Amino acid sequence: MTRDPHRTGDTVSGHPALRRVFGTGSLVMFGLAYLVPLTVFTTFGSVSKLTQGHLPLAYVLTSIAMLFTAASYARLVRIVPAAGSAFSYAGAAFGRRVGFITGWTLLLDYILLPAINYLILGIYLGAQFPSVLAPVWSLGAIALVTVLNIIGVDVVRRASMALVAIQLVFAAVFLFATFTSASVVPVADPFMADAGSWSGVVAGAAVLCLSFLGFDAVSTLSEEARDPARTVPRAILMTTLIGGAIFVALAYAGTSLLPDWRMITASDSAGLEVMRPLGGFMSAFFLAAYVSGCLASALAAQASVARVLYAMGRENVLPRSVFGQLSARFHTPVRATMVVAALSALALLLTLDTLASLISFGALFAFSLVNLAVVRLDAMSHKARPRLQVAAMALCPALGFLATLWLWFNLSALALIVGIAWLVAGLVYGFIRQDVADRVGEALG
Repeated sequence: MTRDPHRTGDTVSGHPALRRVFGTGSLVMFGLAYLVPLTVFTTFGSVSKLTQGHLPLAYVLTSIAMLFTAASYARLVRIVPAAGSAFSYAGAAFGRRVGFITGWTLLLDYILLPAINYLILGIYLGAQFPSVLAPVWSLGAIALVTVLNIIGVDVVRRASMALVAIQLVFAAVFLFATFTSASVVPVADPFMADAGSWSGVVAGAAVLCLSFLGFDAVSTLSEEARDPARTVPRAILMTTLIGGAIFVALAYAGTSLLPDWRMITASDSAGLEVMRPLGGFMSAFFLAAYVSGCLASALAAQASVARVLYAMGRENVLPRSVFGQLSARFHTPVRATMVVAALSALALLLTLDTLASLISFGALFAFSLVNLAVVRLDAMSHKARPRLQVAAMALCPALGFLATLWLWFNLSALALIVGIAWLVAGLVYGFIRQDVADRVGEALG
């Protein structure tokens, strides 16, 4: 099947094709839906304890590292306008085997990200309505999101915009209520770590990488965006900048309301404890906005991972009969979407901290390869370029690579062990199916 990156129809060579419905604004909203503006409260308790109250500083470090990587994604989208994200970029830069193992590792965070949203939704609604077990809420959300994703990406786009709008309204009201409260005195302490807490801050920053997967998700929609060479790079950078600013602001406001991290009693639902000083209305508003955020992120996450699986299935890296097919009626990868739903249900058996660390492992590994791919495909693409120009073009992705590598080695031991085991499983799978690598290489040119 020949793929034209500028097509606008619903078919390619007589087969169903992905529909181009996204502009810059809707891509940014999709990215924000994926990263969830209120995701600060997902890891607020655990990372506040890990950083000893320096959560805002950890977000600043992560934001800086992610901006370098977002710039790399923005450059690669123009060079490799395909739906496979890091899988396509690494394969185009370093060959079929590296492309496969990058895509395999990226699957770890893509597959688990919908699950963490379902798990969080269950935790918060279960805490608020204890008469209904948390897994019931989670399974109901899986069913709802799966149906919406099967119906079509335009439904996901519209739902994402509405759900993100609810979160942004809450964020504005929350910041206003916090900093006009007589009991809140803004201080710089959350941004000033001493020597004894820096290791915890860096470890916390590594975990928080999961908050920034929105810009990566935008790149998976390159084949469903209008004028992708222009709209997708802009959306990637805007998503990262806006998301980082929101995260830092909300983390600082939350820390101001709950300045002593030792007061947190339930790490998984610490957001409810943050809201208590602001009264019952804000607590109820927070719950509604947070549930909206979880649903928006699950919608975007499930849509993105289904398209990564579709890209790998289309090239027969994964079984084409399962993953490489689009529905003739809905023009969506229905079978891949159903597989993601099943895996999300299984992942609910893991703890929140474990899911967060494993997602960050896959993201940081893929981000490292993406930064290196920019050096290979862009900075070093023309042998006639002066060395000084090559060095200047390679500076930003090189800094992104070093930053992601630094954060990667600061993940927990469990995350590294499980993540490396997943990586080894991918190598074994690739070795058993030796013809996979050749097909990937031919597909990526």
